Amino acid sequence: MLKQISLGASLLMLLVGCQSTPEAAPPLELIGTWQIEEAAGKPLIDYSPAQLTFAADNKFSGNNSCNNIFGDYVHEDSVLRLSPAGSSKKACVDALMQQEQRIMQVLTRINRLRFTQGKLILLDERGHKQLVLSRR
Repeated sequence: MLKQISLGASLLMLLVGCQSTPEAAPPLELIGTWQIEEAAGKPLIDYSPAQLTFAADNKFSGNNSCNNIFGDYVHEDSVLRLSPAGSSKKACVDALMQQEQRIMQVLTRINRLRFTQGKLILLDERGHKQLVLSRR
C-alpha cells in the first residue's frame, strides 16, 4: 500500500511539473543603446549619430548629433527623469547644431517613458512625446 501511495504521489508531481503555463513576454529593458529617431516632433537627419546609452548604474551617455553627452537618470516603472551633466563642445554644421539644441532642450523635459512596438518613447509630464528611440 505504501508503494502505491508513493508511486501515485510521484506520478502526480511529475504531471504537475509537466504542465505548461503561458509565459509573459519579457518587458523591454531600458538598459542599452538607443538611436534617437525623433526629437520634439521632428525626425532626425538621416545617418545622425544621435543616441542615448542607459547603464545599470543610473548613468546615461550618448551623442546629441554633434557632441557627446553624459548625465544621470532615475527610472522606476514608467517614470524616467534625466539629469544631463555635461557635453563636449565641438562645432558641427549648422543643421546638426540646430538638431543638437533641440535634443538638449527636450532632455530636461523627460518625465516618463513608454515602450511601443519596439520603440522607446520619452514623454514630458503632460504625456507629450519628446523623443522617439529605437534599440541599436
